Amino acid sequence: MHKHPAPPAGACGERPDADVVIIGAGTGGLSTAHALKRRGVDVRILDRASEVATSWRRRHPQLCLNTHRSLSNLAGLPFPKSAGAFPARDTVIRYLEDYARFVGVPIEHGVEVQRIDQAAQGWQLQTSAGRATAAHVVVATGRECVAFVPDWPGLDSFTGVVRHSADFGDLSQYRDKRVLVVGAGNSGTDVLNHLVRAGTRSLRVSVRHGPAIAPSRMLGFPMQRTAPLLEMMPAPLADRALKDMGRLAFGDLARLGLPQHPQGGATRLRKGGITPAVDDGFIAALKAGRIHIHPAVERFDGADVITVDGRRVEADIVIAATGYRTGLEPMLGHLNVLDGKGEPLANGAMAIDHCRGLWFIGMRASLSGFFRAARKDGQAIARLIHADLAGREFAGPSPGFAQAG
Repeated sequence: MHKHPAPPAGACGERPDADVVIIGAGTGGLSTAHALKRRGVDVRILDRASEVATSWRRRHPQLCLNTHRSLSNLAGLPFPKSAGAFPARDTVIRYLEDYARFVGVPIEHGVEVQRIDQAAQGWQLQTSAGRATAAHVVVATGRECVAFVPDWPGLDSFTGVVRHSADFGDLSQYRDKRVLVVGAGNSGTDVLNHLVRAGTRSLRVSVRHGPAIAPSRMLGFPMQRTAPLLEMMPAPLADRALKDMGRLAFGDLARLGLPQHPQGGATRLRKGGITPAVDDGFIAALKAGRIHIHPAVERFDGADVITVDGRRVEADIVIAATGYRTGLEPMLGHLNVLDGKGEPLANGAMAIDHCRGLWFIGMRASLSGFFRAARKDGQAIARLIHADLAGREFAGPSPGFAQAG
């Protein structure tokens, strides 16, 4: 059983404003709000954006879910069949708008949470709209809040354009351009899947670690529907299954210059949060010689990108598919709940002993996708919060003993 932390010096002892404050109105926040509301728990949702689905609205118009529609429903409201197997960006936006209305918990838009502190009766939040207090806080801001671009030497001298994959934009701007994509993970492969249809002058990809790549379909079957089964397997067995699936679909990609990472796809996901990529045109273009593989980027020099083997690559546009950061340090860095990369030590039903009542959702990647994980984790968090508020024993597992996802 986890004990309440001692109140900090000078903490006030008044009743909290709400049982639960949820920070973020995306998939995780809305899913948790729905599960809490069904249990009669008082909930406030704070979101710094002016509308829901902001992260989807920022992404390029060609983007689709990598997860199958059947695995991407939040509790109580399925995607319509008209959304197709892999719903497009605008369809996802409409779905989240509909889901926010379905949940029926008012969202306080335009409110940024700046800092969270422990208080006598739970938690105190400093926000752009003033102070708020709650017995429990659910951080649902997501693991992809801040686009990360490495500070490559010479980057300021580059005469071309560098943008993150989050700012990929419309395909028309890449026609007749020399394009270099840095990274062939989940977002890098997604970008490459689209660029092969863009009519680029040249298309190159810089690969530091070989990605785990799965086919979108095999014999017409959407392979992502096997993800729940793979998640149930021990990591070595799931690694083997993903490797065999890729070899059966693509052959030996190492012969095409695409390196193989020493860790399998499931192991990389569980240990480092690196999601396997989904192919939808990239590999066919690679086999056809329309994409050229290069090693990691070392530095920039004028119009050239220099790779670690000393080669110069001319590029008009460099797309950095180099991942994201949570951006949680200003809000939570003082609580000792983040790792060296700024990612929370807990997720879902995991409890952090010294921060009772602080929860995180949407901070771990999973093979079956964020929607399915949000549904499962939101219900688990709501169950534990409801039990705690009812005075029953608090029984959340610690981060060291619970599986991510």
